[in-house]
Amino acid sequence: MIGRLSGYLLEKQPPWIVIDVHGVGYELETSMNTLVSLPSLGESTSLYTHLTIRDDAHLLYGFAREHERALFRALIKVNGVGPKLALAILSGMDEDAFMRCVRDDDSKALTKLPGVGKKTAERLIIEMRDRFPEWENGSYAPLPLEAANGQPVRNSLADAESALVSLGYKLTEASKMLADLDPQQPTEALIKAALTRRMIG
Repeated sequence: MIGRLSGYLLEKQPPWIVIDVHGVGYELETSMNTLVSLPSLGESTSLYTHLTIRDDAHLLYGFAREHERALFRALIKVNGVGPKLALAILSGMDEDAFMRCVRDDDSKALTKLPGVGKKTAERLIIEMRDRFPEWENGSYAPLPLEAANGQPVRNSLADAESALVSLGYKLTEASKMLADLDPQQPTEALIKAALTRRMIG
């Protein structure tokens, strides 16, 4: 099992990244909360990881915080929740916000996440309530947004839209979420702002 990787950030193509560890490039899929916390390309970084082995692929997921990985692992144990939906949940809200939704029986907030309908939201609340003691005492500091990285505006918007679609949002919905946002922002900041807008709206 690969539990953590430390190396240099080679690529960022939301939601995918590549980390160079002693000449070996590891491809990982991350949540948007983790993505916006990453440094610029070429800089060193360290992520907690989770490896999923399927018949057709070995998939590696990366997390900025151990508590985020713990929640991911708890989520994929819920009936009907796979890695893709778990990442969508972690992209839409951090651990603290998810805990509040479960404790307050706030299924309405959960249904704002892509792929989470009313029945799934209710199942998450019921099944996750008993899992919190494993990691609820952690400290959940806000993740900083990365400074502008000089990406072309058109590519930033296109990449952000593509990342939102990969999370499960429809193309028209993704476009609406990105409408009127500052196009000078890097891709990661646009994604974060769009997800925040979606949860508030």
